[in-house]
Amino acid sequence: MKMLLIHAKKFEYEARSKALDAAEEFDGAKKAGSYENALVAFITVEKGDLGDATVIQRAVDEIVDVASRVGAERVVVYPYAHLSDNLADPGEAIEALRRIHSLLLERGLEAYRAPFGWYKRFSIECLGHPLAELSRSIKPGGAVERRYEDYAVMFPDGRVIPIEELPGGLPDDFVALLDAEVFKRRREGGTPKYLSLCKKFGFEWEPMSDIGHMRYGPEASLMMDAVAEYAWMCARSVGIPVFRVKGTNMFNLDYKPIRQHAELFGDRLYQFEADGRKLVLRYAACHQQFAMIKDWEISYRNLPFGAFEVADSYRLEQPGELVACFRLRKFYMPDFHVFCRDVEEAMEVSLRIHDKIYEEIRKIGRDYVSIYNTTRSFLRDHHDFVKKLVEKEGKPVLLHFVPEGKYYWVINIEYNIIDQLRRPREIGTFQIDIGNAKRFDIKYTDENGEKKYPVIIHTALIGSLERYIYAVFDTAVRAMERGETPRLPLWMSPIQVRIIPFSKEYLSDAEKLADTIESRGFRVDIDDREESIGKRVRDAEVKWIPYVVVYGAREKESGKLSVRIRGEGQASLSLDELISRLEEESRGYPKLRSTLPRLVSIRPHYR
Repeated sequence: MKMLLIHAKKFEYEARSKALDAAEEFDGAKKAGSYENALVAFITVEKGDLGDATVIQRAVDEIVDVASRVGAERVVVYPYAHLSDNLADPGEAIEALRRIHSLLLERGLEAYRAPFGWYKRFSIECLGHPLAELSRSIKPGGAVERRYEDYAVMFPDGRVIPIEELPGGLPDDFVALLDAEVFKRRREGGTPKYLSLCKKFGFEWEPMSDIGHMRYGPEASLMMDAVAEYAWMCARSVGIPVFRVKGTNMFNLDYKPIRQHAELFGDRLYQFEADGRKLVLRYAACHQQFAMIKDWEISYRNLPFGAFEVADSYRLEQPGELVACFRLRKFYMPDFHVFCRDVEEAMEVSLRIHDKIYEEIRKIGRDYVSIYNTTRSFLRDHHDFVKKLVEKEGKPVLLHFVPEGKYYWVINIEYNIIDQLRRPREIGTFQIDIGNAKRFDIKYTDENGEKKYPVIIHTALIGSLERYIYAVFDTAVRAMERGETPRLPLWMSPIQVRIIPFSKEYLSDAEKLADTIESRGFRVDIDDREESIGKRVRDAEVKWIPYVVVYGAREKESGKLSVRIRGEGQASLSLDELISRLEEESRGYPKLRSTLPRLVSIRPHYR
């Protein structure tokens, strides 16, 4: 027996004409009906169902259980022959449906039944919650097969709840994750508003390249470099020694570890041939770091340690899936690998990595909803470790169970924000890898002088550079939707201070101010164009410049600067006070030199 259980806000049907000679008369079944807050049980009766009395009973138990958990006030039993091609004879099907209806009434439910063997018109308004659409398969002599057996939800108190038994009141962002990942419900389309910010700051597709490749104008280039440097600072803050490396972006598939790793990755590979050899463009920094570190002499005293590279990475994404700054064929991944003695040490370090990943997304005003991909055996054997991870999140996480031994990792966490269009978007990640050290022959010497393979943590603490910037842009879009002034973090802003001299007379003073501000490590420019003050201020606002200084006679005489602070308004500050604010706001973040000429007047106009 197959059942599709839909929790409907409203359900209506009407039997129009007989589809079978054996169609039943309206004896216990209603020709038409209209119901609110109903659990509609679309049922296909299969051969052999009536011969096993437990099939009917188990079907009723499932219907009663789901109706109770979703709060449905009534049940509608609806014959539906489209869930299987192993159909019971009409007489058996009618008898089975009658028994189900009768038993539901005996269990105290308000229950109705649509007639079997009729062409029927129906309309249904499905309620949008995690348990609104469920399926069941009940086999004679077997257990109830549930559609979502590969998923469950873990709560901070350690409870692991099957998808079909989830309580109500789950956080909205987590429901959005369940809808996309488990129930495969597509959100309504639309153009994400962050794309206008990509254009504003110079993130564009490169039309003269393969599709999925981007180019970065001066402002975008600065932002990319700043995020790359910040990713390095984040890696060093985890509390272990970290080595920064660089390498090539293509590898020879004739080498067994490269080929095996590529086969495990899947089918999104950039491959080509040169000099009779099959080459693959790297899809992360793993190849280079592993190929390098296999040649190092490593002692147990060196562990744990990390290797870091901002790697140009290539994935042959499908054309229809490409999204600027989010899903690309070439992107930059600040890959961080941590080499540990064993799984126990890897779990200890992973707790710190987990904290860091959450710390960084919360700094930009967002939070994650997480998917924990793991094996059932790892969860069973390391339940306390997984519980600690979930406790740190403080909210439920989605567990996705993968087959034992299929992957080189035992746990792989995907950290998702829910974007402006209510779609999950993976940003950060980490995984515990127990296979690649042996595959690449990376060894360390333990206390007894024996050679052993380390366990490797893979992580991108803030995600790829583009996806981190995407998260910042999406956060700005959210601020605009709340009616707030959108802004970039000061450390990422291409220009941090703009000076607008009242006239040419004050250009020399503006240059001196700019020299002082720049000497403290901040990016400053001067709008020396022969435009009105109002227009130049508006242009600075359009560019989201955090601090705009208008300098004229009053400022020169008083020694106080007229400063327009984005999102705050006007302030009168001394130069020292302005620099003090800049220092405080950028503390803990990288300082990079500007990628633009200082004078606005000499810049070409670019879109």
